Amino acid sequence: MRRTLLALPFALLPFTIAQADSHEHVHDHDHAHEEHGSLGAHEHGVASLNVALDGQTLEIQLESPAMNLLGFEHAAKNDADKAKVASTRKHLEQPQALFALPIEAKCALQESELESPLFGDAEHAEHEHGDEHGHSDIDASYHFTCANAEALKTLELGSFFGTFPGTEKLEVQLIGPSGQQGAELTPRNSRLSF
Repeated sequence: MRRTLLALPFALLPFTIAQADSHEHVHDHDHAHEEHGSLGAHEHGVASLNVALDGQTLEIQLESPAMNLLGFEHAAKNDADKAKVASTRKHLEQPQALFALPIEAKCALQESELESPLFGDAEHAEHEHGDEHGHSDIDASYHFTCANAEALKTLELGSFFGTFPGTEKLEVQLIGPSGQQGAELTPRNSRLSF
């Protein structure tokens, strides 16, 4: 499932570097790290979304600081934290509600994968807090088969931004029928066009 998406950051490397060079926002910790093949710095409020449409196969990969989705990055310490982690995981397990795909495209979820040290069992979460700066990320990958992929002209992310208001911006890398492109989505501009 990950072959297309793992190749995506390398295919769009020039775009990613150009975006990083032109980006003026400085994170409080002013650091960059590589994780899961990503070149972007861990920046609260900003997440990356890789989308690849190849024939009838649609793959979506989200990489986000846990802060954007949970409101914190530490291992769940109390019942409220545990409830928030469970709620976030439940939302991420229902991508059709987060990424509004046109009904006419007839896309069915075939496979999904969620990764974060915060989703592990209690013992695992205590020992794995994220990177050396105390940051934790949440990664989600989805594989859809679309019976009528020609009808897949847009991907609406308004529900994603509504569900996770800590996400202010999605930096999107898209490979689709029109080639590869980059986009920046926000709550006010939440529609991705293929």
